[in-house]
Amino acid sequence: MSQQVAPVALRDIQRPVAATLERVVDELRRIIAADFPVIAEVNEHLLRMKGKLFRPTLLLLSHQAAGGEDPPPPPGRAVTLAAVVELIHLATLVHDDSVDHSALRRGLPTINALFSHQVAVIMGDYLYSRAIIELVALEDLEPLRVFARVTNEMTVGEMRQLEAHDKLAFGEAQYDALIRAKTASLLSGACEVGALDAAPSARAALARFGMSLGMAFQITDDLLDYTQPQAVTGKPSGLDLKEHKVTLPLIAALARLSPGERRPVERLMASQDPPDELVAEVIRAVELAEGLDYARRRAQELAQRAETELETLPPSPAREALRDSIAYAVERHS
Repeated sequence: MSQQVAPVALRDIQRPVAATLERVVDELRRIIAADFPVIAEVNEHLLRMKGKLFRPTLLLLSHQAAGGEDPPPPPGRAVTLAAVVELIHLATLVHDDSVDHSALRRGLPTINALFSHQVAVIMGDYLYSRAIIELVALEDLEPLRVFARVTNEMTVGEMRQLEAHDKLAFGEAQYDALIRAKTASLLSGACEVGALDAAPSARAALARFGMSLGMAFQITDDLLDYTQPQAVTGKPSGLDLKEHKVTLPLIAALARLSPGERRPVERLMASQDPPDELVAEVIRAVELAEGLDYARRRAQELAQRAETELETLPPSPAREALRDSIAYAVERHS
């Protein structure tokens, strides 16, 4: 990949679709609106948690890069599909936070922390069902087919993670399968749905682009847990380790650690609530064993693969924005 002088800002990537993204937020409000008081209250909090709209951005940029017209006046099919992909993403976050008993997400209290685990589970289901209603209303099987497959993959991925009982035997192949299902499948689906009206070759290339981008994005996310403080990421540093999640930096390091060097890791995995000192010791061990460097190289390889897929598309501002999204995915700090 070409060298970046400075990290790419998401707002620059979003420039070709900025006006449409404003309509996506309005569409999100319309879709999740409810008369039921608790749902309305949770919805307001969810809209504050919605984040940077990265997945809707990818869908809209893919739509443009594959030759799609700018969306017509509201509601606009592309706008609805972009809102749906964010709804699915929000639903998975709400469920994941409940499963993990997480208290913070993007610096804000999670739904399960602010309300209850029961409310979080029901709200995740509500968001999924609202997404399905909107997809059915479009009377087009193709986006429904893609997103149904993706949500199933994500659910199986979550179950795969829960079933990984021997944490220290969790290898790179299993990790790849997990991040493909849990993260990359939705980014791939967003890009593919954006290109549904394009030639099959463009649709397939953008689906593969989204898959490689999503895997690079997740590896970078897992790296940030080792390298960035809470003030930057909005969640406590070392949280994955505290929750006994084995990600690529640790997997790579474990292969190089001697039995004696593995003992702090074993103590951490055996501890129900690992102390901060132990978490810090494991982070240092992973860094010394070059686990972070290995994960960075893997992210860069996947980024290169994603960039290659874009070469099949005609030049356009949207294609360049998608290229910049690769740099954003692997160079971001939060």
